[in-house]
Amino acid sequence: MQYKKLGRSGLDVSPICIGCMGFGDPSRAYPNWSLDEDASRALIRHAVEAGINFFDTANMYSNGGSEEIVGRALRDFTNRDSVVIATKVAAATHDGPNAIGLSRKAIMTEIDRSLTRLGTDYVDLYQIHRRDQLTPWEETLEALHDLVKMGKVRYLGASSMKAWEFSKALHLQRENGWSRFISLQDTYNLVTREEEREMLPLCLEEGVQTLVYSPLARGVLARPWGSTTARSEAEAAAGYKNDTNAASNQKIVEAVSTIARDRAVSQAVVALAWLRSKTVVAAPIVGALKAGHIDDAVASLSFTLTPDEIATLEAPYTPRMDYQGVSDPGMLAQAIQATTGFRISA
Repeated sequence: MQYKKLGRSGLDVSPICIGCMGFGDPSRAYPNWSLDEDASRALIRHAVEAGINFFDTANMYSNGGSEEIVGRALRDFTNRDSVVIATKVAAATHDGPNAIGLSRKAIMTEIDRSLTRLGTDYVDLYQIHRRDQLTPWEETLEALHDLVKMGKVRYLGASSMKAWEFSKALHLQRENGWSRFISLQDTYNLVTREEEREMLPLCLEEGVQTLVYSPLARGVLARPWGSTTARSEAEAAAGYKNDTNAASNQKIVEAVSTIARDRAVSQAVVALAWLRSKTVVAAPIVGALKAGHIDDAVASLSFTLTPDEIATLEAPYTPRMDYQGVSDPGMLAQAIQATTGFRISA
């Protein structure tokens, strides 16, 4: 495994990040398709043995259960000094006032809860889980900076928002001498490329690298067009959609399939290799539910697409005219209420 620096920081991370949303007790709220602890531990160990040192979870996954499982497994299978634990804040793990969002009170409470569940005294990468429209940026950013100075957090990361919002946050951090975001989680894959308009150029200019969630478009890029899985069917029933550009998506998936067949690799390897060709991408966040998902991700590191193949994959893309981002006022509260049942007024 060849490790790399994350953004302009000195933090060494594997070019694959294991997304831990699927590790937890399915009975503990979101997501209801998660694996139990024994199955989760087996995958975490498989990743560690493959040389992966980067694991991403969140306080809301399995209502805290993911952090608990990840913390115990990493303590058993690896050295804390070499592993990079990333978690996220903004969602609630309990009901009531101040349980949600990015206020100073919420941030200070949730970091201690996460540290307890993870069984560690610091988090390597602490990320805001979307933008909180109801709290001033200054309050959020200073609180995050204070966590770094307290030693509870080593580095800061952000996640999906409008480019102008992220630009404002980076400006405020620079202006006030606060610890800066070194990474941004966003949706980016062969069938969802709207971040190329503004966010990715901004990240390149600012030296911020991206951690890509849904790198395979919830599996759409990894299987024949039109096929489904138990997870995709559950997500469709819950209202999740990749986008409305079915015609162009089909052409892209078919191009992925053709290249995969011609070069005797899986479709996942091709789609992940395309992401690796983008310098702004530090690592795809691979939501592994099977050992084969991890093996495909590792195999993609030694697979390089030709310029012609990249052009073939990119040519059918049609811009998503309905793309709205995820930072409309109240969307954070609405999204978390939909997935966890916790309620808060926007």
